[in-house]
Parts: sequence; structure tokens; C-alpha cells
Amino acid sequence: MKNYLSLIKFSHTIFALPFAMLGFFLATLQPNIYFQWPTLLLVLLCMIFARSAAMAFNRYLDRDIDSRNPRTLQREIPAGVIRPREALFFVAANSLLFIVATWFINKTCFYLSPIALLVVLGYSFTKRFTWLCHFVLGIGLSLAPIGAYLAAGGDFDLIPLLYSGAVLLWVSGFDIIYALQDEEFDREQALYSVPVLLGKRGALRLAALLHLLCFGLILTAGFAVADAHVEFEWLHWVAVAIFGGLLVYQHSLVKPNDLSRVNLAFFTTNGIASLAFSGLVILDVFV
Repeated sequence: MKNYLSLIKFSHTIFALPFAMLGFFLATLQPNIYFQWPTLLLVLLCMIFARSAAMAFNRYLDRDIDSRNPRTLQREIPAGVIRPREALFFVAANSLLFIVATWFINKTCFYLSPIALLVVLGYSFTKRFTWLCHFVLGIGLSLAPIGAYLAAGGDFDLIPLLYSGAVLLWVSGFDIIYALQDEEFDREQALYSVPVLLGKRGALRLAALLHLLCFGLILTAGFAVADAHVEFEWLHWVAVAIFGGLLVYQHSLVKPNDLSRVNLAFFTTNGIASLAFSGLVILDVFV
């Protein structure tokens, strides 16, 4: 179990899961939609199953690339801890469990589940032919808030779309920063990424622009919620300020000539940003 949790980097679920919870709780504010514990549990399971399938498939598909990259050589499949066939079975099992879980939520989520899987699994192919791979990853994680909103019984609406757009820009930006570590390797292996396309300095500028746009959508979503007759109080705006401050802090950590703190920017800062923002907004609305 420990090996499989390491294979899928289970701790990274912290990036999208809080936004899924935010989407779920915001949906329950709509007329004739009520909070239900079984549905919340199913949403949590869907997040776990979908992300586990996506990450394991990425490790399976990249096993040869990882075996040539000194940074990833000790990952579970190249190191022989988990066999490729076992990883592929793990992907299939989690994909099936994801679809089964959506069946117990509602028909909308069930019918959309294959599309969600296509996006999150398809990401793993993209670095082989397009530098837009970071944005495909962003789309995959951006499904969390709108998927949870639909699971709770909400319809397609502006508010979850705004938060999904913010997640898309946020994830794409920090994935570009993370990819800086492999710029030279990716160029040697003819792999695609924004750092390969634009260089370190250009990649950081694009990431900063994406995060600026992300913050703009976060602000827009706050005003859109107010227009929908749901009052945000001071905790929401504290959450917005913390999220924006952590975006700025993230970019202060990484320089074109100094990538020593990329992991701090990627893991710690973004994890705190996701938890703090979503948690405080949920508290603002319900407490």
C-alpha cells in the first residue's frame, strides 16, 4: 500500500480536493439542493479513484522516460518496486471504481465520467507532441469543482465554471514552474514543455501571467456569488488575500538561475493555498 501511495503521490490530492469540496458546498446553497453525507463521500471517492488512475497511468506511460532521467530514476516502476503490468491493472481498477461511484451519484455524473477519464488519462500522452501539456493537466484538475457541483445536484452554472477556470490557470502555471527542473532533459529527449519552448525566463513570465489571470477569476467568482444572492463575509476576502499572497510568494521563490526552491513553491505553497482558500470560503458561507 505504501508503494502504491508513493506511485500516485497521494499527498498531491491536496491540490484539487479542496476545490472539489468548495464546489460541492456552494451547490448546496442553491434552492432545493440539500447537503447529503453519502453524496459527499462519493465525491471524495471519485476524486481519489480518478486521480489514482491518472497518476498511475502517467507513471506507467513514462516508465522509459523516467528510467533515463536522473531526477525520476528512483520512481517505483523504473526502480522495479512495482511492475508495469501491476501499475496498469491498478489504473484499470481505479477507472472502473470511478465510473461505478458516479453511477451512485446521479446520471449526469455517470454519463460524463468517460469524458473525465479521457481528459485525466489523456494528459500523459501530451508531452510527446505539444507544449500545451501543462494546460491539459490544468483542465484535468479543473474538473474537480464543477464535477462536485454537479454531483451535489447543481446545474451547469457560472460560479463553478469560474472556479474551474481559476484552477485551470493556477495548475497550468505551477506545472510550468515545476517543469523548469527538466528543461534540459526534455530538450534532449525531444519532449515538449513551455520551458523548452520559451526558456526559463519566458516560462516564468508566462506562469506569472497565468496566475495573475487566475487571481482575477477568483475575484470575479466572489462577486458572481454575491450576484447570486449568497453573501460572502470577511472570511472570504481573507481567503482571497491569502491565495493571492501565496501566488506572489511562490514566484519569489523561483528564479531563472536558481531552481533550488522549486519543490517548496510547488508542493508546500500550493497545498497551503488550496486548503486555506477553500477551507476559509466554506467556513465563511456555512459558519
